[in-house]
Amino acid sequence: MFSAWGFPCGRLRLVGRAAARRSALLCQRAAASPSPPWLPLLGGAHRRLLALGGLSPSAAAAPGRGVAGAAPCGSGEAGGGFRPSRVAVVVKTTRYEFEQQRYRYAGLSEEDLKQLLALKGSNYAGLLERHRIHTKNVEHVVDSLRNERIEVRLVKRREYNEETVRWADAVISAGGDGTMLLAASKVFDKFKPVIGINTDPERSEGHLCLPVRYTHSFPEALQKLYRGEFRWQWRQRIRLYLEGTGINTTPVDLHEQQLSQEQHSRAHINERFQDQRSDISGPHLLPVRALNEVFIGESLSSRASYYEISVDDGPWEKQKSSGLNVCTGTGSKAWSYNINKVAHQAIEEILKMAKKHGSLNMPLNMELVHKVTNDYNESLLYSPEEPKMFFSVREPIVNRVFSSSRQRGFSSKVCVRSRCWDACMVVDGGTSFEFNDGAIASILIDTEDSLCTVLLEE
Repeated sequence: MFSAWGFPCGRLRLVGRAAARRSALLCQRAAASPSPPWLPLLGGAHRRLLALGGLSPSAAAAPGRGVAGAAPCGSGEAGGGFRPSRVAVVVKTTRYEFEQQRYRYAGLSEEDLKQLLALKGSNYAGLLERHRIHTKNVEHVVDSLRNERIEVRLVKRREYNEETVRWADAVISAGGDGTMLLAASKVFDKFKPVIGINTDPERSEGHLCLPVRYTHSFPEALQKLYRGEFRWQWRQRIRLYLEGTGINTTPVDLHEQQLSQEQHSRAHINERFQDQRSDISGPHLLPVRALNEVFIGESLSSRASYYEISVDDGPWEKQKSSGLNVCTGTGSKAWSYNINKVAHQAIEEILKMAKKHGSLNMPLNMELVHKVTNDYNESLLYSPEEPKMFFSVREPIVNRVFSSSRQRGFSSKVCVRSRCWDACMVVDGGTSFEFNDGAIASILIDTEDSLCTVLLEE
């Protein structure tokens, strides 16, 4: 028998009993000790974060400007600041480095690489210049940390792992939004801060990074952290459960593989044969959390994705579309926004039609068009700290067989049953899971998965 969440009811009862026992333990410890009830249960890394902030447990428990109940990571908000002793700096791979790695087995010289890039229409000198700018800004960040006697571990994508995260008191991503997503992907500790630095502001938007001016004045950012001139921002993340027949819970790293569509499918098949647990029905909590979004769809973009969807435990609905996107508040500014935003031209044409039918009794001008367009597009955005998701069905096919009662909307839970042939569930554009016929995904937000980031006071 299964619960409304799609989990076996027996398993759900066990989880509920464990939660009840933990709640009782917390209450007992709270009654017996004047210190905060969460402190005895914190791991060494959590307690070290309190100590680094220079606060006693009682001071850390004092109300601040952050989220209620977020005392351990709120050390900066009570006036004590945050001063890490060990920092992992995750560095992006530049396009220049990527091209070098791509052809390293061919033994190409720099001159050969330059000619090859020219044949592809790429500017070798431009790539090299962007690489040098990025490298210089990374050196600035690392030097700033070391000047403060902070131990630094500089890591690339392939070197970044859970051990590095456990070692560090904080993680800094040096790159753009993609590097920030990578840095966050390995952090499961709610109290481990992740801070983004945009190392190439002219070419990278850096929505998830500190303001651009700190790229060249990182010591100023450090001083604000020390003085507590910031607040913690708890970015909500999506967790995924996978169950069903023939599922494969082994992820494929899309950035590492740089695969073609055929190679991508083959990688999933290889991983399945290597993982002898593929016949287990689940549900399995997948080893990733989505900071931006989860996308479900056929690997071949020209093929319609066939699946069934249930929103907030509602009825199942068969759909065919170009795929399904489920995002967080952080991701509402990214792919989800570009899927759903409307252009001024579309709004103008709609308003003209409304006026033609006598439904619009006001003068039609570009000021009105821009206002309506901007109001609608801004309604698609919401706070990264809100524990809710926004789902978008891309280009739904609607006919007598398939429907799409809601093309987009907010939700607390989305369940999807795959009817696809060669589909994937992709997390933040970087991690892919096979998601074919018989697989069921439960997509939801748990506040325990929040990512701790900072907003500096300006």
